[in-house]
Amino acid sequence: MTGSPAGAAPAAGAVSPAVVDVLVIGGGPAGLSAALNLGRARASVALVDADRPRNAATLLSHGFLTRDGVPPHELRRLARAELEAYPDVVVHSRTKVVAVAHAGDGHADARFVATLEGRRAPATIAARAVIVATGLRETLPDVPNIRGFYGMSLFSCAACDGWELRDRPLALIGESADLADRARLIARWTNALTVFTNGSDALGVDGEAELTASGIRVERLRIAELRGERGMLSAIVLEDDTRVEVAGGFVRPEWQSALEFLAPLAPDLDEDGHLVTDRAGRSSVPGVYGAGDAAAPGAQQLIVAAGAGARVAAVAVHDALGVTQAH
Repeated sequence: MTGSPAGAAPAAGAVSPAVVDVLVIGGGPAGLSAALNLGRARASVALVDADRPRNAATLLSHGFLTRDGVPPHELRRLARAELEAYPDVVVHSRTKVVAVAHAGDGHADARFVATLEGRRAPATIAARAVIVATGLRETLPDVPNIRGFYGMSLFSCAACDGWELRDRPLALIGESADLADRARLIARWTNALTVFTNGSDALGVDGEAELTASGIRVERLRIAELRGERGMLSAIVLEDDTRVEVAGGFVRPEWQSALEFLAPLAPDLDEDGHLVTDRAGRSSVPGVYGAGDAAAPGAQQLIVAAGAGARVAAVAVHDALGVTQAH
């Protein structure tokens, strides 16, 4: 990786050089962490971010060392501000990567060319390596007015938000096959948990019996309404008018990877659509790496994604130089 002398490259938001060392796709914790560490390694970086984070509905994020309880948008703002200190890191905001393909003869020094969409973005970016950190899209269960509580008193990550809801009567709403496992996990934070399958057959008879024996209530009817004020959930009403009092809870979304732009490269994906990588973050396409939620096994905490971004940045630098040592 080449890098540029200090002060020679444009500041964040300026026009990218003809070929960058690394194109980072996605501006969440994984992508921002990768860009920061690449900048510190004097690599030239173009970070492309559509500015549509999955945790946009969340008021506070937790479990991130030194930033426990910080709003997600503030975490992103602080990271963007830190990137401005590195002249070889250019950020393209509100920009979407449409496709990434192998570079042709017109880019002798590049391995990949990305096509972009964005009012202020260049049409293409050529790069020697690509780090995919696009995260996931999520679909919530089909429950009336669920969006009015999501991120305020209904959450998807027990490790992230279980502490704040501890010792309260809680709900778990989901229609996925792992519902029983999630219920057992959430029961670490409460002795009053009700699982709502919303009319689905996600929970088998044996699973229900096991949960019931553990003191976890199961409701199989469809949910008619969520009740509460200003985003604070207070009750769940079922289709037969049964009312279950709760003080928050968790929902199991369906997650989908947003990796359509990689189709020209045809990397290996797992059965859930996540990018398959080795332990170092390398995909099946040489020069393409994955970090954060986009890579198998999927959804992770913010601090885990940030760590993965830092690790992949180091691996990309080492691979470019043919270096194998840890530092």
